[in-house]
Amino acid sequence: MSAFSLVCTDENDAALRAALTENPGVEGAAYVLFRRAKIASDPWDRVARTKLLFREIVPIAPTSASDKHVTWRTDSFVAMLQRVQQEDLVLGIAHSHPAGFDSFSEQDNENEQELCRTGCNRNGESFQLVSVLLTAGGALKARVWQYPKHETAVGSILVIGERIVVHSPSGLPPSSTIFARQALAFGAALTGTLKKLRIGIIGCGGTGSATAPLLARAGAGHLLLIDDDIVDVTNLNRLHGATQEDADAMRLKVDVVAREIARMGVGCRVQPMRGWVSDIGVREALKACDVIFCCTDDHAGRVFLNRLAYFYLMPVFDMGLAMAIAKDPAAGMADISSRITTIMPPDACLLCRGAVDIEWALSDDLRRQNPEEFERRKREAYIRGGGNPSPAVVTFTTETACMAVNELLNRIVGFRKRNMGSEIRRRFLYSEDRATSASPRHACPVCSTPENWGLGDVDPFLDLVS
Repeated sequence: MSAFSLVCTDENDAALRAALTENPGVEGAAYVLFRRAKIASDPWDRVARTKLLFREIVPIAPTSASDKHVTWRTDSFVAMLQRVQQEDLVLGIAHSHPAGFDSFSEQDNENEQELCRTGCNRNGESFQLVSVLLTAGGALKARVWQYPKHETAVGSILVIGERIVVHSPSGLPPSSTIFARQALAFGAALTGTLKKLRIGIIGCGGTGSATAPLLARAGAGHLLLIDDDIVDVTNLNRLHGATQEDADAMRLKVDVVAREIARMGVGCRVQPMRGWVSDIGVREALKACDVIFCCTDDHAGRVFLNRLAYFYLMPVFDMGLAMAIAKDPAAGMADISSRITTIMPPDACLLCRGAVDIEWALSDDLRRQNPEEFERRKREAYIRGGGNPSPAVVTFTTETACMAVNELLNRIVGFRKRNMGSEIRRRFLYSEDRATSASPRHACPVCSTPENWGLGDVDPFLDLVS
């Protein structure tokens, strides 16, 4: 796999295209500023990789331009070199080829090598220059120049938003006959995109053990399974693939789910990891993912993933299932409802939606870090939530997983006739689906300002003080 990939929001994508096509039929140019997400070892390929996260697009005023060339003053480039050094950014130059040439030209090679040399002379030999090309057909291609004249093709450009699009220089992989009937509905591009995406699944219980095989059977090429728990006899009614033997042997949930996917033979590469979402090893593996499914009812985990989605431009499909028993004298269920929330810029985060409880998150952390103190506070009624089990029925956990996977499919192929927004709720007691909306709260440190969107690697991680 290439040592580089790019990620941007659909707003970044639209702004870049607008800057490069302001004058139709004429080459356009713009600077692009990136932040880094360094992946020490990709969980699937075991190689180091860097994600370049779009931060800002700065249009360039050309001095001359035609359908085959664009030039501009170099003093703006020197100013950009100073800025990226001061702000720890990566500098990129984007241009278009409206005349129809769909790859970098020899003139591009000469110009960019010279710009890279200038950058290395001023900013040091660690300087990197990203080159982005918009082809006449609307595809994006990119490469990275490094000292002295080394060129590396960018493996993929991921655009996230209402639609999720992957641009790849090698194109999307061909669809297997396994997925032929799926292709009849949505085309081969769905499977090709799923094969490219690296997908993390947090939690392999009722919803997670359904989500993972659903994604594999839809054509996902890479799955990362995260869970710290073992199979228990109380899991057997809803944990897909688990057996009494697994419970007796106290097997890890991630291993059971990985085993069942391997048995399918659908070409999905699965990496199981035992751990908690904020463990150093786990969080480093998560940085390699393109999208994440949150299948845990742990509030502390949701708070962590909520922040991760914005810092790393990584859509998180968060799912929740509420089942409440009616209080006497009423009988039956008071509520059965599912929620699927897609978290990413510029939409409101889980905190602003009231989908997570900070006090509950603190008690979740305490339960892991200091179990004795947690039990003491629980006895004294200081703990909110208390770790008591909630009702769970396999049909509803599985349907919630289906809703979440369908949300990803819709963002790839757009099969819905109307936009449901970033949150969908299903009320099972009334056979009712509805979209719910929310706006970022004033001064929310996560979603109300672009300051943290695509910020990537910072110290401390996610700018959190433990």
